[in-house]
Order: sequence, then C-alpha cells, then structure tokens
Amino acid sequence: MERSMTRTLGLIGSGMIGSAIARLAIGAGMDVVLSNSSGPGSLDPLVAELGSRAKASTPSEAAKAGDIVVATIPLSAYKSLPAAAAAGKIVIDTMNYYPQRDGRIAELDSFASTSSELVQRHLDRSRIVKAFNNIDFRRLFTLARLSGSDERSAVPIAGNDEQAKSDVTYVLNLLGYDAVDIGTLSESWRSEPETPVYVKPYFPAHPPEGGTPEEAYRWFTETPGVPVSAATVRGLVDGTVRGTAGGYVPEDVSSFRAGADPNWNE
Repeated sequence: MERSMTRTLGLIGSGMIGSAIARLAIGAGMDVVLSNSSGPGSLDPLVAELGSRAKASTPSEAAKAGDIVVATIPLSAYKSLPAAAAAGKIVIDTMNYYPQRDGRIAELDSFASTSSELVQRHLDRSRIVKAFNNIDFRRLFTLARLSGSDERSAVPIAGNDEQAKSDVTYVLNLLGYDAVDIGTLSESWRSEPETPVYVKPYFPAHPPEGGTPEEAYRWFTETPGVPVSAATVRGLVDGTVRGTAGGYVPEDVSSFRAGADPNWNE
C-alpha cells in the first residue's frame, strides 16, 4: 500500500473512540466508512456532521473499503468482526478487557493470552496492531497535534508484523500522534487497563471533590488534556509490572473520585 495514495479508514464501531478517530481522519484529509451493530441508518446524524468524506455502511463493507480498518467495539463482541472481509488488511485494535462488561475470559484472566492475541486469532488473515486503547475519547480528540509541535503526544502500539506497525505509525502521525512501539501482541498488556500508561497520564488531575455527577462530567468534557511525550510513554511502559487482568468501567465520571480510571474506550 503506497503511502502517497488517498487513505480510507474503515471503522467497525462508531462510538466515542470511533467517532473521535473519524473526526481526526477527516481533519487529516482522509475518508472514513463508518459502521456499527445497529445498521447504517443509525449513523445518519454522525455522517451528516462529518460531511462528504464520511459514509455509513455495514461492518463487512467498512472492512472491505478501508485501506486500514479500525476495530473499536466491546471486546465481548470481537468474534463478530468480519474475518473474511478483513482478510489481508491491517486492523487497528482499540479494544480493552473489562470483565464486568465483557464477562470473565479465562485466557485473559490466566495471562495465557492478551486481548489482542485473541483478536488476531479470530482475524487470522489480518495483521493486528494494538493502538488508541490507552487514551479516553475526549483527550484522544483534543490532544492531537501536527508533527513537530512541542505539545505533541504519543501513544503505545504493539503488533507482530513490523510493516503493519510502520503503516499504523504513519497513520497515527496523520491523526496527530507519535507512536511508541512496545513490542509484539504478547506485550500489548503493557498498555492495558490498570497500567501506568493507561488514561491517567493524559489528565492533569482528578475531578474536584464533592461535586455532582453533572459537574464531574462537565469537568471531564471541558478539562484540557496533558501532552504525553514519546519518552514519557516509553518510561511508563518499560516500568510496567503485570497485575490483575482487565479494568473497571465507571458508571459515570464521578467514579474517578473512587480511583477508577476514565476508561471509556468503546
């Protein structure tokens, strides 16, 4: 795939993370094909907002149309990803394991596999690259910067195929981010929930104490993120010690006060 060609991202999942990636892609001059489990018609308002570079389709059609495919659905639904349509494609996996949402997955709980290895096993004719799983949807959109900016942020990536990681690094650069290669999919746990590089480095602080859920949500949407350099990401990843598998999905932003991460990644 020539890097000079017009690129299209095929998005399977168009929630918070998917919508943020779509907006960044269109801002970078790319086309996007959006899909979700509810059907193309449910995406009409988002497509209208995004403009002529966006269209809605089915997951299979989005996978076929994308030069690169983005899988951003709940991990529990990963077997619904269209393996045949995604064959031969690079697939960016933004998904995380949240047991209270996804149910317990024995292979993940025992560390026999990482979540991205499960996805790679299902999409066995695709090349999986883990990315954008460690940053919340709001900071993902607001922290994007042009290459060379002093406020440029980085995110970790992992994958088994070096060329696929190189291509994803190029796309992330277009979207406004540096990439830090943390190894193969077996090492992708280093950017998963409850690790030092997950979500919190991109926040300046926790919400003020004593506020209402509405005030906490306003803080979440209005608080600017903190740029996180590639060197900082590398240091956080290299110092990671593996803990309990999976993360916790807070019911609302006020849960941050109890120590939960703002891990709204799908």
